[in-house]
Amino acid sequence: MRILPALLISFLSHGGLVLPALAQAPITPRPNAPASFAQLTARLLPTVVNISTSQTLKAPARGQMPDLPPDSPLSELFKNFLGPRGGQPRQVTSLGSGFIIDPSGYIVTNNHVIENGEQVTVILSDDTSLPARVVGRDPQTDLALLKVNPVKPLPATRFGDSDKALIGDWVIAIGDPFGIGSTVTAGIVSARNRNINAGPYDDFIQTDAPINRGNSGGPLFDMEGNVIGVNSAIFSPTGGSVGIGFSIPSNLARDVIQQLRQFGAARRGWIGVRIQAVTAELAQAMSLPSRQGALISDVTPAGPAAKGGLRNGDLVVSFDGKPVADNRALPRIVANTVIGKTVNVEVLRGGRKASYRVRVAKLADDKPADRAAKPPPPAPRPQSRLGQMGLTVGALDDAARGRFKIGAAVQGVVVTQVAPGSRAGEKNLRPGDVIVEVQSQKVKTADDVNRAIDAAANAKKPVALFLISRGGEVTYVGVRLN
Repeated sequence: MRILPALLISFLSHGGLVLPALAQAPITPRPNAPASFAQLTARLLPTVVNISTSQTLKAPARGQMPDLPPDSPLSELFKNFLGPRGGQPRQVTSLGSGFIIDPSGYIVTNNHVIENGEQVTVILSDDTSLPARVVGRDPQTDLALLKVNPVKPLPATRFGDSDKALIGDWVIAIGDPFGIGSTVTAGIVSARNRNINAGPYDDFIQTDAPINRGNSGGPLFDMEGNVIGVNSAIFSPTGGSVGIGFSIPSNLARDVIQQLRQFGAARRGWIGVRIQAVTAELAQAMSLPSRQGALISDVTPAGPAAKGGLRNGDLVVSFDGKPVADNRALPRIVANTVIGKTVNVEVLRGGRKASYRVRVAKLADDKPADRAAKPPPPAPRPQSRLGQMGLTVGALDDAARGRFKIGAAVQGVVVTQVAPGSRAGEKNLRPGDVIVEVQSQKVKTADDVNRAIDAAANAKKPVALFLISRGGEVTYVGVRLN
């Protein structure tokens, strides 16, 4: 089970504050909690399995053991700490959980349960042990699919619709915490759409059903016995359950597992854009009606989005008929779109809504190259309004490109110094950043930057909008003018 670091939570007393009455949303009737979960768990327990993996670790290089008599008490002490002479490889095992989704022997678990295992063994509820083959795994969502060859059909469960799970609904978790055997716990859905920074597609269900080490890969069931989540991580300052666990939603898991079964790997949609969140400053600077949507900061040349007509500064509000709530929602929607499908993309551009047709391509498994460390900046050259913001800039000549490792394709004005505690520093601008545009106008000199900022200030704009290139990636940054 992945364990998230503990957070310090402060509690504030309302005192005598009178809170306004909250509007009552319509509530869909839900089944009452059962007097007992016994009948439900008796049906579900055989569908949950224990997963054991083993790995051979080579003995690390050890310190030189002193030449001591064999009967010396110190000899035994050094063996305990340094190991025997010529340390031997050792076997290590790990335990997790999983659940059967097909009577022929397909089993779902977490990727982190099996990713380093040389041998994977599935132990059924009747203690039958079966060797398992890894069909496919997806580190991005922490999911994996195994296959065993049973002598007879296995009891299987099914995925439910995680979108129908409401905060407050009863759920039960089944797994093998600490390797002591199948264990059932009950609780409620305590939150939805949690982002725990585990990956680009975070959309976890949070539950207070107690889950612990070894529950990884186990199912989270609703009251109808459908799997609505795959238990993956816990928040814990102690290593044990404190009532905050996270499950991968079944609607996300189902699509990934289907792809693992068919292709052995996840196949995700891609349109070739970089996006960012809409901050309050950006909403002001771009005159956006709200902060809802995903802001495009860069479009891949000749990519699907570019071919479809999308460009920097577009705010994506709908993709393939699905509303885009924020920058976290768009990657999930695009990733789950059928590769090769042409979809409608609705954007806000210049205050007006427009629709474009984009053909979704396949996401390649590219890894960005490591970026070189930036050397110290040269001596400051203060500029007028730029200086008030805390920025010093210079020409993007060959010397600056070499100093800050900036590629020839990047054009603009390079930031050479950022004053600590300044408005620019608060927005995390750094030496080596390249100002590509100011107020949607391309800039090539410091004078261009100053003129664009002066024009924004004279127009009574509260925020100046910069398009910044850093390490080959571009993003919008709004810096207040006063």
